[in-house]
Amino acid sequence: MTLAITGATGFVGQRVLALAGAPIRALARRDQPEIPGVTWIRGDLADTTALARLCDGASAVIHIAGIVSAPDRAAFDAGNVAGAAAVLDAARSAGVRRFVHVSSLSAREPQLSMYGASKAAAEALVSASDCDWVIVRPPGVYGPADAEMLDIYKLATRRLYIAPPGRISLIHVDDLARALLALAGGGPSLTSLEIDDGAPAGHSHPDFARAIGTGLGRRVQVIPLPLPMLHLAARIGLSAKLTPDRAAYIAHPDWVARGGNAALAGLWAPEIDLARGVADTIAGYRARGWL
Repeated sequence: MTLAITGATGFVGQRVLALAGAPIRALARRDQPEIPGVTWIRGDLADTTALARLCDGASAVIHIAGIVSAPDRAAFDAGNVAGAAAVLDAARSAGVRRFVHVSSLSAREPQLSMYGASKAAAEALVSASDCDWVIVRPPGVYGPADAEMLDIYKLATRRLYIAPPGRISLIHVDDLARALLALAGGGPSLTSLEIDDGAPAGHSHPDFARAIGTGLGRRVQVIPLPLPMLHLAARIGLSAKLTPDRAAYIAHPDWVARGGNAALAGLWAPEIDLARGVADTIAGYRARGWL
């Protein structure tokens, strides 16, 4: 089985490459170092020739590539909607039936953010296709090479955690990568799956803070962040990562995954709980000199 993968140089994609037991064709904008079993295809999601080479002879496509931050809806759509459409077209032309599409839990509430709306629009394209498709909606993905959550851990080294309201689901990147690889070989189809680390009702932000504090070996003080302050911080640009679009997403009280783990029973189950995952993440950050 040969797998075609987009987004292979990103945080999730790199772990898919590392854990794959099958030959891989992987799309990349720039030349990459050689990896046994991986054939790099130079190009991007707008390069139809590269996408045709990527999909030729593949038994399944795992579409991971996308953008999480952009200045406007048009930019989100260019990366997430047009990109998905191009990969779908290439898969269809190459006769690839199995299509594993990595979306986001944000697509469940597309009215909240431009990012979520673009992911929902991409899902609509996938679900309307004639592929044997499955959509995976990960919650917060974390792990040793994750730059998105690094600031949370850096603040925790100063014994602080800023906590918005609500509950969240989380998943370690290795568990997500294993799920994507399992689904590339079969399992549920024509459905969307919200998967997580197996915590029945997700995690509160204080839960997450305590896990990080335990991993760091120090007590972390949780400071509640009222919603008006969250939106104000976004408007004044307190953090480059906290855009008004992202603030609207963060403010939603329920980002707990629903039902996907049960649907994958017998094919996949999460192996890494929060305590182990956070410890692994901290060790990875320290090894890279990030903490």
